[in-house]
Amino acid sequence: MSVVSTVRRIGLLGGTFDPIHTGHLDVARAAQRELDLPYVDFLTAHVPPHRPQPAASSFHRFAMTALAVNGVKGWRASDLELRMPAPSYTSQTLERFRERGYRPSELFFLVGADAFKDLHLWRDYPDILGAATFVVVSRPGFPVSVAERRVSERVILIDAITADVSSTAIRERRALGQPITGMVPDSVRQHIEHHGLYSPMPPDRRSAGISPSTASRVHGEN
Repeated sequence: MSVVSTVRRIGLLGGTFDPIHTGHLDVARAAQRELDLPYVDFLTAHVPPHRPQPAASSFHRFAMTALAVNGVKGWRASDLELRMPAPSYTSQTLERFRERGYRPSELFFLVGADAFKDLHLWRDYPDILGAATFVVVSRPGFPVSVAERRVSERVILIDAITADVSSTAIRERRALGQPITGMVPDSVRQHIEHHGLYSPMPPDRRSAGISPSTASRVHGEN
């Protein structure tokens, strides 16, 4: 492999990041370590096509992602999908990187085994498998064996220990007033607490007709 192509090898980890958590970081860390990736871009999704509307605004979700990757060598927060028309499709994201001159062999799309099991539901499947090398990392309850039936030269399986945490569990704990220490980086926890994200709705705001999902989006919305 040439020096130029080695430098241009890039990992791409997309997600709603509502909020980003230690499980996401473990997936990125495992892939970067196993594949010696110089860079990993964390792509905050605009509006995910297969999931409900995010509770926090894109402003906060991107801010939390930037805080989570800050100071880690080669990790970068990307707003590429936030600048694209919604909803966010992986096939369109990979096309943007190809337009920048990246070859499919230089793109490594990182995904947890829990998400990869639904790959057949993604837009442009199965053609999307030719747009990048898919790197499937095990998640609690989802060993990489769930991906074996789709293994090809463009799919890499990594068996790694990743934190048993989810964004849903974090939001639920916040709604109940329970601590989330250790589930997210400390800088992200501070951001969540400072802005009151995912918190129970105060009675005065509930009577004003503000929904719980809206409450998480009003802070810093541009």
